[in-house]
Amino acid sequence: MLTGLSIRNVVLIEALDLAFERGLTVLTGETGAGKSILLDALGLALGDRADSGLVRSGTDQASVTASFDPPPAGSALAALLASNDIAPEPGEPFIIRRTLKADGGSRAFLNDQPCSAALLREVGAGLVEIHGQHDERGLLNPRGHRALLDAFGRLDTGAIAAAHGVLETAQAQLDAARAALDSAASERDYLAHAVAELTGFAPEPGEEEALAAERTDMQKGARLTDDLATLETLLGGSEGALSRLRQAARRLDRIAGEHEHLANALAAFDRAVIEAGEAEDHLARANEALSVDPARLDAIETRLFDLRALARKHQVPADDLADLAARMREQLSRIDAGEAGLADLEAAVARARADYDTEAAALSAARAAAAARLDAAMVAELLPLKLDAARFRTQVETLPEEQWRPHGRDRVEFLIATNPGAPFAPLTKIASGGELSRFILALKVALAEQGGAGTMIFDEIDRGVGGAVAGAIGERLARLAQGAQVIVVTHSPQVAARGQAHLLIEKSSEGTITRTSVHPLGEQERREEIARMLSGAAITDEARAQAGRLLEGV
Repeated sequence: MLTGLSIRNVVLIEALDLAFERGLTVLTGETGAGKSILLDALGLALGDRADSGLVRSGTDQASVTASFDPPPAGSALAALLASNDIAPEPGEPFIIRRTLKADGGSRAFLNDQPCSAALLREVGAGLVEIHGQHDERGLLNPRGHRALLDAFGRLDTGAIAAAHGVLETAQAQLDAARAALDSAASERDYLAHAVAELTGFAPEPGEEEALAAERTDMQKGARLTDDLATLETLLGGSEGALSRLRQAARRLDRIAGEHEHLANALAAFDRAVIEAGEAEDHLARANEALSVDPARLDAIETRLFDLRALARKHQVPADDLADLAARMREQLSRIDAGEAGLADLEAAVARARADYDTEAAALSAARAAAAARLDAAMVAELLPLKLDAARFRTQVETLPEEQWRPHGRDRVEFLIATNPGAPFAPLTKIASGGELSRFILALKVALAEQGGAGTMIFDEIDRGVGGAVAGAIGERLARLAQGAQVIVVTHSPQVAARGQAHLLIEKSSEGTITRTSVHPLGEQERREEIARMLSGAAITDEARAQAGRLLEGV
């Protein structure tokens, strides 16, 4: 609720401080007194375009400060402020301040914290609704009609929002699985071929090193064949060196006792025989290790070359080929499992869609019923407002599937036909200024202020009407003000008489200086102002009596 408004140097307003209460506040004054300036100043505070023409002539800067009750905890506005690190103090007013320089520069503050113009507009829209003959926001914006109908019908969209969340999750999982399978399908043939090739080859870790070592030994053996054969001939056989050493040792053994040196010579021969025997054994083992089997060497080289070719083909070390084969087999298994699981995901999407359809159908039916009730409520409101020829319709239509959302699958729009036989169309398309204002009021009353801001301002919605119609407007404004703060700029004495508070807007001149001022009226002053509205400049006793009857009648 708007609690205070301070204006400095805005057009004809030099300095103005106003306090507001809950209920219906009326603003009156002669034509040209500056009522529009007051609304322009408030609009500036709420985020309207900064027009340097609003700065009072001869001054450098204009400013407007608006004070509000803090938004209720848990409300959308409170959440918006919290998301921008703006937290009104409990029990303290929430203050908006906007400054505008003569050169067009402006600054905005929420509770003394600088904010962007976009945030200011969003916050302002949540605090105040301004309805005038050319207003195209609020009730006239089809984007908000669905939420207004849901609030009017007290419809809970929690179940369908949950169903939509489940459907979205299931669809996302299915889409991801399909994308993965599509991507894997292009690799399936390659994977199957590679796995078959690797499985058939059966590479083992360390195999390359073992094959290379065996190949190297065989290649060495091929080079040493002649040398090994010669050494075997020289050392072994009946004529070899070892045989001759043994013969010499036997002969020396028969005479070794004849002299000490002979005995030492025999010992040396025995050692030589032993060493030569060991050498013969080593040569035999070397000959065996370095023996060359051409078929085996060819097989080793073929296996080694094929192993290295596979490693190059798959761009991994040869020792990693076995692990690569295992990984590829796992990928193939996942593809096979994914194809099998795709049916399960498709079934989950079908179940989620059926649940969503059930909730959406129930919600659509409830909206259709609520629309019928709202249409009936509007019929009752339009007749007293001299809109008896007009027809109102709440259109509920099903959106294309791609536009289904957590709030359902319906598009809601308020339509009117102002003349018998005329087609229905959006309010802004076919209603005149006065009709549009009265439609807004009728909607506000019929909706019982569902989902709106805490403060509503109506700018001259009684223009062009009088008598019973003006009385009906005043009665509805008063009814609306029972649940919210309503401020109305009016030329109608019937409307003014309904106000719980009355502010008079006046313009005065001193030489070349013109000022607009606003004064709260007491009971007697209020009676006099309503009498002026009834009779014009010359206030008659009859006008005063009529003003008294209007005030007493409310």
